[in-house]
This record gives sequence, structure tokens and C-alpha cells, in this order.
Amino acid sequence: MKRNINNLYPPSTDFCSLDYDCAYLPGKSVRMSYKYVSRSNSDFNTAVIQRGWRRFGNYYFYPICNGCNECKSLRINANEFTPSKSQRKSIKRNSKTRVVIQKPTVSAMHIDLYNKYHNWKAQKDEWRTRNITPGDYFENFAEGAHDFGKEVLYFVEDKLVGVDLIDIVENGVSSIYFYYDPDYARLSLGVFSLIKQIEFAKMLKKEWIYLGYWVDGCKAFEYKTNFKPLEVLDGFPSFDETPQWQSVPHKK
Repeated sequence: MKRNINNLYPPSTDFCSLDYDCAYLPGKSVRMSYKYVSRSNSDFNTAVIQRGWRRFGNYYFYPICNGCNECKSLRINANEFTPSKSQRKSIKRNSKTRVVIQKPTVSAMHIDLYNKYHNWKAQKDEWRTRNITPGDYFENFAEGAHDFGKEVLYFVEDKLVGVDLIDIVENGVSSIYFYYDPDYARLSLGVFSLIKQIEFAKMLKKEWIYLGYWVDGCKAFEYKTNFKPLEVLDGFPSFDETPQWQSVPHKK
């Protein structure tokens, strides 16, 4: 039976950002369309994630950039995924890494690790960054989680070395954000975190891992295409349209 879309749609405040420089395509500008939804629910969250939106806190958003349609949404078929040789190495390296799943929280460990990671990326990849405050972190990563948002914590002994923010949606897991301790880069925690998401999805009998956006040729997104099989969504269909995900041909 088809759902009544109006029942999915909680009250929201709608707005868009001003244009700002794109971090992924030189010479391009970004504009985002936002919905601020303080009383979201699992059905609404699933509906927008399936249509290519993203969630940070109570903010739901997708790009509406003038003259550019390079951001595509990707998802992994968890049931058909088989780890590659390098991905199996990541699993082996993390044989002693402890994993904890819980509702998103804010602590001094979170803030210190987040800032350490972003300061490292600023030096390594020239990211624009500033130290995050506990209030900002709560607004972006803990608020708005309701009953579907989770954090996956990665510990080496008693040291927090990685934090993965995810949403559990009706038919899968949505990746929100991941950050880690650069001193433990040898563990390939980003790869390992996606493999754990696939394990969670299978355990929950869910099919898809929603990876967020991908821009063809952009180095920052290359790791996403190492997970197969993949499907891509071109555009951001409305609630009245059925999302048309298409298989991405496997390249040897």
C-alpha cells in the first residue's frame, strides 16, 4: 500500500545557503537547499535518504548548484559485497580494534579527536577548518538522531581512534560522517568502518549502504568506488517520484 506522503512530512523550516566555493571542483560554486526538521521520524528520514538527501543534526540538505550536476549519490549492495584483498587486510589489521555502537554523544574525547583529524587534513589536503566546540558538535552530530541515528566508536585498547556517525533507515544504513586519529592511519579505519556498516546491515537484514555524494574524478571520493557492487542516483527526485537507482558497471 502506498504511503501518504503528508504523514511522512514533519513540520520544517526551508531555506537555502548563499553560494560558496566548491571544495571538490575548482572554479565551481555550491548552493545547498535545507530543511530544518526538529521532529523528524524514521519514515521521513528513510524517504529523503533514498532520494539523495543528507542529514547533519536537524538539518536535511542536498545541492542545488547553478549549472552543475556533478554530485551523484552512491549506495553499496551489502548482500552482494565481497571484500577485496586490500579490504581483507584492513579487517586483519583491526582484529584487536574494539567496536561500540550507541546513540550519538559528545565528550572531550570526541572533540579532541575531531579537531585533531581536521587539523591534520588542513595540513595534508588543505582543508578549510576551525576547531569545533561541544555546542557545534552536538548540533551537527548528536541532535536530531531520534531513534535512528547511531555512533560507532572504535577503540584501540582504551583509546578512542575513530567515530562513525550513521543512520539506520528502512532498507539500509546511511553514512553521515567518519573521522579518525591520523596516528592510526595504518589501520585503514575508514575502510574498516564501511566494512562494519555492511556487517551491521546484514545483521539487521537490510540491503543498502548509502554513501552520500560522489564526484567523478575527485580524489576525495575515490575510496567509495572501491566498494562493489554500486548503484548511482542522478538527481534528487521529489516525494511524488520513485528514485531510479542505476547499477554502476564494474571496472576491472
